[in-house]
Amino acid sequence: MECISVFDMLKIGVGPSSSHTLGPWRAAERWLHELKQDNVFNDVTRVQVDLYGSLSLTGKGHATDLAVMLGLSGSDPEYIPTETIDIIIASIENTEKLVLGNEKIIDFDKNSEIIFNRVFLPFHSNAITFTAFSMNTEIHQSTFYSIGGGFVIKEERTVDAENKELIKEFPFPSHTAKQLLNFCNTENKSISEIVLENERSLRDDEKIDFELNRIWQTMLDCMFTGCHTEGTLPGGLNVRRRAFDMHKKLNIEMPYVTSQDWLQSIRQSEVKFRQILKWVSCFALSVNEVNASLGRVVTAPTNGSAGVIPAVLMYYMVIENHDASFKEIKQFLLVAGEIGSIFKKGATISAAMGGCQAEIGVSSAMAAGALTELLGGTPEQVMIAAEIAMEHHLGLTCDPIGGLVQIPCIERNSMGAIKAINAAELALETDPKNVKVPLDKVVDTMWETAKDMNNKYKETSTGGLAVRVNMADC
Repeated sequence: MECISVFDMLKIGVGPSSSHTLGPWRAAERWLHELKQDNVFNDVTRVQVDLYGSLSLTGKGHATDLAVMLGLSGSDPEYIPTETIDIIIASIENTEKLVLGNEKIIDFDKNSEIIFNRVFLPFHSNAITFTAFSMNTEIHQSTFYSIGGGFVIKEERTVDAENKELIKEFPFPSHTAKQLLNFCNTENKSISEIVLENERSLRDDEKIDFELNRIWQTMLDCMFTGCHTEGTLPGGLNVRRRAFDMHKKLNIEMPYVTSQDWLQSIRQSEVKFRQILKWVSCFALSVNEVNASLGRVVTAPTNGSAGVIPAVLMYYMVIENHDASFKEIKQFLLVAGEIGSIFKKGATISAAMGGCQAEIGVSSAMAAGALTELLGGTPEQVMIAAEIAMEHHLGLTCDPIGGLVQIPCIERNSMGAIKAINAAELALETDPKNVKVPLDKVVDTMWETAKDMNNKYKETSTGGLAVRVNMADC
């Protein structure tokens, strides 16, 4: 059974897309490793990158070409100072040279070396092939598939090759919600406690806490940055950032300097129902505006849906429980990650495979379930909340205008966050004995819907809003 860690579902990286930016970036890193492993790295004089399917059709809007160049340059998306991205790209474009793996200078003209092929390869919608040449002779070639959420595989593998240590049994391995609930009942543990035991089979408590705290701090800093940055998003749609204006109107009275001070200041602010809606929307919008501008976000479970989970967790921190600390943050992230893994194992978290239901729908389900446990819900009610959230995202298409992760993607994060909170409240008022639709049935339905969905509604920008509203209209 494939064992997926919370840290696979929640990855720190750079926007705007987990499957179209982070995935190709990681694929380039993996390919560099292959070149060295096969002892041909020093012989490389030229490289060619072929993008296929959805990576080609929306690659420009998703900065796939930029991600490939950064990956080939040896930069790490988790740690690269985001302010240096434009400098690195400008240097490659102006000099037509690339420092391969940050070690070896080669000629590189992105206009001829990165090829956008509209055809789809059979294995997956997001395919990328790297070819290395020594003078005019091909010496190495590999094809990778970006399957959503930053996961990258090769056709001969079914488990993310970046995570070989996870190809082993957790103490409580589960592929379905039913299996997870069985463990909760037999062990008399909450979902977060079961997940924590699984994580302990991979790393010690100190490492778990350190990484979860780093994930939360990245989310908090991302919201803080988005709420304090005004202007227009890059890409040509001229989309004005809204989180800044919305945040300004919400009138925080207490002064603050850091993101943590900011959180405390919001806790002291007046909140009525409309203000709560605005705060949650503001949090979600802020993250995805940062994402759209190649900022640092947490893939949760994708970049396009990165705003839902931090917005709902922040809602809990500043509205529901002013005494909440890392204990609750940890609990929330553990549950959210596990629910996301159920969808990844049973369906997909890739919009290129399943439309936006696979991104916003899954993130909303993750947030709803996690919030439910924090609010005192039973493991059964956690699953009910996740089911409700996904049920009302079934069939949601992915049709980004101009291939940019902006319209309708940014707003959808605020809608997904509000739905998650609503789903949690409904679940808490539901007796599990009266439930008609279990979560596993919704996972199956989502996957069937994904397979039935027309390809033009799967992150290809060939249908829906992407066609009805074009760049000229904006």
